Amino acid sequence: MAYTKTDILRLVEEQHVEFISLQFTDIVGGVKNVTIPVAELPACLDHGVWFDGSAIEGFARIAESDMYLVPDCTTYAIIPWDEGSGFSTARLICDVYSPDGRPFVGDPRYVLKRAVEDAATMGVVYHVSPEMEFFLLRMGADGRPALVPHDRASYFDATTDAATRMRRRMIRALGAFGIAVETTHHEVALGQHEIDLRYGPALELADNVVTFRSTLKAVAQQQDLYATFMPKPLAGMNGNGMHVHQSLSDMHGNNLFFHGEDPYLLSPMARHFVAGLLAHARGMSAILAPLVNSYKRLVPGYEAPIYLTWGRTNRAALVRVPRINAGRPHTARVELRCPDPASNPYLAFSVMLAAGLDGIRRELHLPPPTEEDLFQVDPRARQFDVLPESLGAALIELQRDEVVCDALGPYVLERFLEARTREWQEYSASVSQWEIERYLPAY
Repeated sequence: MAYTKTDILRLVEEQHVEFISLQFTDIVGGVKNVTIPVAELPACLDHGVWFDGSAIEGFARIAESDMYLVPDCTTYAIIPWDEGSGFSTARLICDVYSPDGRPFVGDPRYVLKRAVEDAATMGVVYHVSPEMEFFLLRMGADGRPALVPHDRASYFDATTDAATRMRRRMIRALGAFGIAVETTHHEVALGQHEIDLRYGPALELADNVVTFRSTLKAVAQQQDLYATFMPKPLAGMNGNGMHVHQSLSDMHGNNLFFHGEDPYLLSPMARHFVAGLLAHARGMSAILAPLVNSYKRLVPGYEAPIYLTWGRTNRAALVRVPRINAGRPHTARVELRCPDPASNPYLAFSVMLAAGLDGIRRELHLPPPTEEDLFQVDPRARQFDVLPESLGAALIELQRDEVVCDALGPYVLERFLEARTREWQEYSASVSQWEIERYLPAY
């Protein structure tokens, strides 16, 4: 909603709001929060709120720790699960600023704003629609999530069980934040679900993804369940993806990806955009699939892409072109299938946009589509390029890709690499239960 400061002050009085949750994300995508009593809201709206950024992942060093939050008035919403607690709380998503009054270069939201502004210089607007997959797990007797799926349904099952009711509760809660849902259904694995968000501008949808994750966790917790966006929580089952449908429009809202005479109904601009996604897929991988666990999902046989190909019917391809009705040119889009929901959406959308725009600027050639089933094909035999096979390999590819590095900026790049390299080193030095069971009896 296009709220003004005056609107918000009126709303908090009408809605009897007592507290304001000021939210932002760190570089790896974790939601951070500063809470103020409603009496401090007028000053916050006028001047922001100072906080110590030295303890935030990827933010300031001790010597430069003072920062302040500036609320984005369009993100005002009542937090629905607090309404029955006796403490009415509203949420505002914030931009992070440095003491000199300039946007903080380490703020992931600012990174995406910068990317969107770059697109605007080319006369285009970037729209996305994420498909969010997640598992609902039962809680163990110790109060921790157990690897026990909440239900036994499968892909698109029409059931009247508790899982269906749970998704409806989640959609209702998302609606309280103004987040529009297109569809929802059960996914392939036991206990796995999908909720698809309605198309919109990239910054708005990145805000919605952050809110989506925290909302679903809160709603699940109320029902003694655990919602996880971990890419591969259960071995032998499909993992969680965040397939991102994307397109460009002109400043008047006209879709620029449609061309009625193309076999796939894609415009030359759309083809160049897809070529850019393919060209930078390896460099983007650490941002789009940011965990050690992400690469347990990106393996053959589980409907997750590893091959740098594109097509329509082949869901093993990295980029899929959904069927477009020629009578609805505004629906022309492409779907990138490698991101997972553990990624920071601000950074993910930034690098995808930068990759696509690079393809347009350089008029990169799109190779022929691949429509055959690739899930059982040996990529070495077919000479397909593939995504990195581990987080460590992805971090190396990230540093080699100038377009992706420039999209992040040197500050975010350095600190992202620090955080994820540390994770990779810790994982590499650990000894897994699989190793113990495999090697201890034999050696």
